[in-house]
Amino acid sequence: MAKFELKLPKMGESVAEATITSWLKEVGDTIELDEAVVEIATDKVDSDVPSEVEGVLIERMFEVDAVVKVGETIAVIEVKDGSFTEDVEVQLEQKSEPEEIKVIENSIVEAVTTKKEVVGLESSSSDKFYSPLVKTIAKKENVSMAELEAIIGTGKDNRVTKNDILTYVDKREKTPLEVDKGTVLTPARKAPVQNKKVSVPVSVNGEDEIIEMTRMGKLIAQHMVSSVQTSAHVQSFIEIDVTKIVKWRERVKDEFFKREGEKITYTPILMQAIASVIKKFPMINISVDGNKIIKRKNINLGMAAALADGNLIVPVIKNADMLSLVGMTKTVNDLATRARTGQLNPDDVQGGTYTVTNVGGFGSVMGTPIINQPQVAILALGAIRKVPAVIETSEGDFIGIRHKMFVSHSYDHRVVNGALGGMFIKTLKETLEAWNVNADF
Repeated sequence: MAKFELKLPKMGESVAEATITSWLKEVGDTIELDEAVVEIATDKVDSDVPSEVEGVLIERMFEVDAVVKVGETIAVIEVKDGSFTEDVEVQLEQKSEPEEIKVIENSIVEAVTTKKEVVGLESSSSDKFYSPLVKTIAKKENVSMAELEAIIGTGKDNRVTKNDILTYVDKREKTPLEVDKGTVLTPARKAPVQNKKVSVPVSVNGEDEIIEMTRMGKLIAQHMVSSVQTSAHVQSFIEIDVTKIVKWRERVKDEFFKREGEKITYTPILMQAIASVIKKFPMINISVDGNKIIKRKNINLGMAAALADGNLIVPVIKNADMLSLVGMTKTVNDLATRARTGQLNPDDVQGGTYTVTNVGGFGSVMGTPIINQPQVAILALGAIRKVPAVIETSEGDFIGIRHKMFVSHSYDHRVVNGALGGMFIKTLKETLEAWNVNADF
């Protein structure tokens, strides 16, 4: 019988590794074609790896919580049809390459998957492989290369995993450590006073329930704190009269569904308008890398969506400014549905250049959202409400019932000034209030 190596598949151009979160099959279990074998997680999305063959699982190459690189073998399946003639032992022998080649390959992987390096890493002669996630944590926590090299890894080939470096950082915070001669960790002679996190003790009693944060919850918490520490958040608010849009949607929604087979909500209408305004203000569609500004060519709108467990994820509408209203509606509905059912792919949540979140979906009138790094702005859409308003006409002012909503614009004041941030939503207001109620779709 032949043996087939199940490898970690490519999950997007910026994803180089994933963490094993759960094995769905035990050794000896029969596996059907396209049946899920293992669940994995990246820092973007959870997914599973299906089998490309039918057979019996004979070996699992990694334990739960292990970090695996794209292309590495994660399981071995014995197949009956003989279509896979290469034996596992032969394949593994072919993979035994000189250490110099491995170092070069690892460097290439690191170069294409991340731009930012750990402080001191560029000049290091170390031949150890550190994943982009480990390096990002090291940079964030000010872990030097010497400290990294001193950490004893628990991963495959003594590789430092995410848990290894987080454990080290946690211990270092409780008892500040320093590296002595690059190999031994000893108590620091002087405890650092800068960037030290203060832990506030929380008392619990027998009636309190302690709930462990989910993996995604921890990641979201880290991203939010990091964003606030990185960007100087400033907000601008504006109220928009969307009465024309409400009336237009009421008029066309049934016909739209009959013709396109899709329900049209307010989200795609607003998304299309936002994309058109970003095109007029390209300096909103940027990122910051140190002292450099990266002006994004494509307008990729992130759309905050709710997951089944209540967490939020941000799937991305690629090239949003090029979509018609019908195309935008289909894309929004597809991403929202797959987000709710846990079927998003890693590519679906990558490449965003500007984010929109609908706080009105939870009944909120407005919100002050946190910027989705490395972007520089995020828009919050409030609930649409019927309110009494002053209506200006050529015959004088009148009081009438209008549909209105607040829009909150959070932006990074390091690179986006108040004039740009304010003009952006003012133009959005003008665009939406000029909606043609007699237009087709």
